[in-house]
Amino acid sequence: MSNGPAIPRLGFDYIFPNPRYAMKEGLLAYGGDLNPDRILTAYRKGIFPWYNEGDPILWWSPDPRLLLYPDDFKLHRSLRKKLRQKRFRVKLDRNFEAVMRHCADVPRHGQIGTWILPEIVESYKMLHSRGFAHSIEVYDEKDDLIGGLYGLSVGRAFFGESMFSLRPDGSKIALAHLVELAKIWEFAFIDCQIPSEHLKRLGAVCVDRDRFLDELEATQQYLGVPGSWQEHEALLQEINF
Repeated sequence: MSNGPAIPRLGFDYIFPNPRYAMKEGLLAYGGDLNPDRILTAYRKGIFPWYNEGDPILWWSPDPRLLLYPDDFKLHRSLRKKLRQKRFRVKLDRNFEAVMRHCADVPRHGQIGTWILPEIVESYKMLHSRGFAHSIEVYDEKDDLIGGLYGLSVGRAFFGESMFSLRPDGSKIALAHLVELAKIWEFAFIDCQIPSEHLKRLGAVCVDRDRFLDELEATQQYLGVPGSWQEHEALLQEINF
């Protein structure tokens, strides 16, 4: 970082630098804290925290940004068949912390350790209690949690944070149901943050940061779906794949 522009350190207020002027890889600022209000301010501006244990808190707004537009989701034949078999149950916001901890613990190819640190878990649990952070959970016939995802819903946008599978396609089943909810609630997009070949195969596309920030600003003109999503579980019964 010493060869590039100086990266500003955040103070006690919740003011962030303009993400449109961040470096291409997206590092925007460091420091501050994980107060839920700071995190909400960040997401509304297209910024998110991402750092490793032992590092200062790093705040990012990468260019390009990976977005999944609900109508572009690619429901492959094998997944559609599994969804129609319904040998699972999908629930909303029933076990948010367990989803986060599974996302932190499940090994990932090429990744050592996790960025979902204990302080991240605690902050997002507070956001969950306030009705902003949500989990989509997949259970087997014995009611064991086998997959899921979590993220933040602010305005008409969903910011996906992480997902996990303990059985084949567990996370894809969760994502497919999130996509259908996003259509019902007229969400503009699901933010996938960092480019991923896996998510691209499911229909996600890279857009430049300015376009993302313009579209994000439009989503923040709406209330969205705050509060616990448990009360909306009946909608899952109306979904046909």
